[in-house]
Amino acid sequence: MTHAAGISTASVQRLWAANNIKPHLTRTFKLSNDAHFEEKFWDVIGLYLNPPEKALVLCCDEKSQCQALERTQPGLPLGIGHIKTATHDYIRHGTLTLFAALNHLEGKLITTIAEQLRHQEWLAFLKKMNQETPKELAIHLIVDNYATHKHPEVKAWLVKYPRFPMHFTPTSSSWLNLVERFFRDLTDRIMNGSFASVKELADMIIDYLAARKEILRKIQRAREILAEQQAAA
Repeated sequence: MTHAAGISTASVQRLWAANNIKPHLTRTFKLSNDAHFEEKFWDVIGLYLNPPEKALVLCCDEKSQCQALERTQPGLPLGIGHIKTATHDYIRHGTLTLFAALNHLEGKLITTIAEQLRHQEWLAFLKKMNQETPKELAIHLIVDNYATHKHPEVKAWLVKYPRFPMHFTPTSSSWLNLVERFFRDLTDRIMNGSFASVKELADMIIDYLAARKEILRKIQRAREILAEQQAAA
């Protein structure tokens, strides 16, 4: 740019800094080529902004290939100005899949942990949602286009249980599914650790889910107390 503009390198750097331009950084993006993008987009957004009456909207997905990686050495002690460290070398102890259905209005989750990600596990998770949700409500499921969600056996089960309408996000648009935010938090807090076995990883996930549920319970209780105090005032 110095040659093209005929100015010094220092001048270029000052201009970049003044306009917060960072050409040394790269941020990737992907555009959806779904022919029905707009239709699917507004279908999902409509569920968020104006959910149907007598219905529950659940954002569903699977976090597959959760690896139980054991670091060969402990990380260095933390201190002021230090960054968390982890050895590049690790031992693989296997993987698991976390199925999750997020009630985005309340933050509540229905979850299950499985060894594999097949239509059989997804079907078992559907049956769990059927057991753990009020029978009088329609359960609208927001899901991606993964093949397990459209398997013939899954479709046959959905015909028997019409209270489970499926809403598919456009291809390459996982950001529309709010459960992805939960998965990101889970990854930041749990997945970057060191685990001596798949069971240890599963136990850590279960503990995290229990702690999250307790936080939501306390928040709800605080809201109830505040409402009682406002009513009494």
